[in-house]
Amino acid sequence: MLAIRVDQPGGPEVLKTVQMPEPTLQPGQLLVDVHTVGVNFIDLALRRGINPRGNDPVAMPHIPGDEGVGVVRAIGEGVAGFSVGDRVGWIFAEASYAEVAAVPAMFAVRIPEGLSDETGLVLAQGITAHYLVHDIAKVDSSTTALVHAAAGGVGLLLTQILKIRGARVIGAVSSAAKAAAVRAAGADEVVLYSDTDFVDKVRTFAAGRGADVVYDGVGRDTFERSLASIRRRGHLIMFGAASGPVMIDPRALSRAGSISFTQPGLRDFIQPWEVLQSRANDLFAWIKDGRLTVEIGARFALKDAAEAHRAIESRTSIGKLILVVR
Repeated sequence: MLAIRVDQPGGPEVLKTVQMPEPTLQPGQLLVDVHTVGVNFIDLALRRGINPRGNDPVAMPHIPGDEGVGVVRAIGEGVAGFSVGDRVGWIFAEASYAEVAAVPAMFAVRIPEGLSDETGLVLAQGITAHYLVHDIAKVDSSTTALVHAAAGGVGLLLTQILKIRGARVIGAVSSAAKAAAVRAAGADEVVLYSDTDFVDKVRTFAAGRGADVVYDGVGRDTFERSLASIRRRGHLIMFGAASGPVMIDPRALSRAGSISFTQPGLRDFIQPWEVLQSRANDLFAWIKDGRLTVEIGARFALKDAAEAHRAIESRTSIGKLILVVR
């Protein structure tokens, strides 16, 4: 099979197209012919040899990717609820940048008829947005939320799901083109990072007191402005660190107005499998009734994975970037 392999940490140039044996099906897994693969920030971190999910070193050689959509070819021992020929989407299936993937059944769901393979790639970013809105902080029609990197894959979905919950949304972006995309997704206000009075604008939009909740997937470059933009006793949710990790002095949270801070992880909000399925059902229903749209920013052939990584690192991309395998 064709796959993308990283033999040593580095930039996009270390992503090599190679021929490899197909994975061996293990108990609890689905063997899947891959159709499309999602490109996510964690793929870039692992390519660089950084493991955001723990302290273990990234094993090399390494096949990136843990999100995709494809058709089940074979079913491993102990797997129930799936059939050969099912079209499935998955998260947390390592080595997905390949023509064939071994997918843990506990991290897979069937894609409903009427949804494209590309739309099925809503799972990783959509479920992230789902739990951030529904599980971490109280969000309703009285909430004003600031979303950083609002034109990214998670940001656009987060903006839409916040609007489904009735919240008022301020999107933070880096360009006019991204601002237009975020407004189209339903944001009530948009601010540019280049604005010298960024914090003042956020506070003005939030009735002068600051946002009730800030969703920050950027990290180091936005942390100080995130703190300054939150109302007293508000909530800062850090769900990623695209610009680098944040080192927090808890006293800073107190000085900023007794801010609550959390950095949750997706894996803790999709188990048992019924929870994953329930969240996916919500996403699929919203897509079918038109309340949620998956914005595909760019498509790349599998062999062009390095170009996809460069596009994300350029910080100019909007929406979801995908690799088309077949």
